[in-house]
Amino acid sequence: MSQIEIRLPKMGESVTEATITNWLKNVGDTIEMDEPLVEVATDKVDNELPSEAEGVLVKQLFAENDVAQVGDVIAIISTDGSAPAAEAEAVSETPAAVIEKEVTAAVQEVTAVTPSNGVTLEKNGASGKFYSPLVRSIAEKEGISMNELESIAGTGQAGRVTKKDILGYIDGGRAANTTVVESTPAAPAATAAPTAPPAQPAQASSGGFLANIKEPVVTPNEGDEIIEMDRMRKLIADHMVMSTHVSPHVTSYVEADVTKIVNWRNKVKNEFAKREGEKITFTPIFMEAIVKAIKDFPMVNVSVMGDKIVKRNNINIGMATALPSGNLIVPVIKNADRLNLTGLTKSVNELATNARNNALKPEDIQGGTYTVTNVGTFGNVMGTPIINQPQVAILAVGAIRKVPAVIETPDGDFIGIRHKMFLSHSYDHRVVDGALGGQFVRRVADYLEQFDENREL
Repeated sequence: MSQIEIRLPKMGESVTEATITNWLKNVGDTIEMDEPLVEVATDKVDNELPSEAEGVLVKQLFAENDVAQVGDVIAIISTDGSAPAAEAEAVSETPAAVIEKEVTAAVQEVTAVTPSNGVTLEKNGASGKFYSPLVRSIAEKEGISMNELESIAGTGQAGRVTKKDILGYIDGGRAANTTVVESTPAAPAATAAPTAPPAQPAQASSGGFLANIKEPVVTPNEGDEIIEMDRMRKLIADHMVMSTHVSPHVTSYVEADVTKIVNWRNKVKNEFAKREGEKITFTPIFMEAIVKAIKDFPMVNVSVMGDKIVKRNNINIGMATALPSGNLIVPVIKNADRLNLTGLTKSVNELATNARNNALKPEDIQGGTYTVTNVGTFGNVMGTPIINQPQVAILAVGAIRKVPAVIETPDGDFIGIRHKMFLSHSYDHRVVDGALGGQFVRRVADYLEQFDENREL
């Protein structure tokens, strides 16, 4: 029988794993070439994976909610339309069950004399890390507590503990240590020593989590509602916590007079909509100014790689976009410096529409080198945005407001009504000092204030 292995493909830079969220075909089903086979989710985007062969699905090697690494075989398809009975029966055995058997065999002597502690682990630890069903299954089988699980250094996305990590931890002698501890009689209550493991040292490497930082214990009160985070919100939470641990954040603020931009847009918006069939918003105008400032200060368009700085050649602007669910996603405009204002407008509108309709492709949200977020959309005048790793800076644009301002003229100063907004620039103080971070946001404001009111589109 001829069989084809279906592997988890690479779905963008920095994406190393994906969660199997839904099998669209069951074992024994016939599938056509390029027909959707399975739905997967990464920390970037949800996606359907098409079949790479035509035939019959004979094996699903990962169950729903399992985490697979890029390159893992996730399914097997028989191209001659048949599957041996023995193989068909084996399909029902999930990877978690196989690993449990392997772990049980490896620690048979330990489990024979040591009763299970009946530990049940939560999906998320106190640090906010997500633990897959497979990892939790192995940990529960081995009697690994949540505190002990939290101490394992993960190699997955955002420091997540993978199957390889936990098996390596067990093989490294953890089982033997557990046996000694569990076989030691408990000390009398009056002289009992603390049973909690000593605090783990903070990870010293760049990009690592501080493993000894724990969340406070929250006790719900009567009448409180407990809401389970959805998958995307958990990923966002992990990414935000990781970013604040990796980068020392500093934020600089500048107020910009955008009266010329407001007047110009009011003058051209109807003509633009009639000619191009879509609206022109302030976002592409802000992006144009940001791109110009990046060319003036290219060291904000970098990433940190250990003790080296990666200076990006392309200027790819990410725009934080709120989804109807309340979650956030950051589609990216590639090579924004090569687009004129009309091109930027069309790119912004297209990506925003696709984000709201859940139609973004993996390549639409990868490769960003700098991010802008419009907190003014929600009526906020300023914000302190968190850096979108592995970038080193992000700009928040606030609401445009009519305010009284001093206007200088050759005939003297007077008070007038102007349209103004705040720009909030957060940056990674490891590589962007206050001078660079402050000069950059000031330059963005200068470009906005110098906007040509007689500009033609």
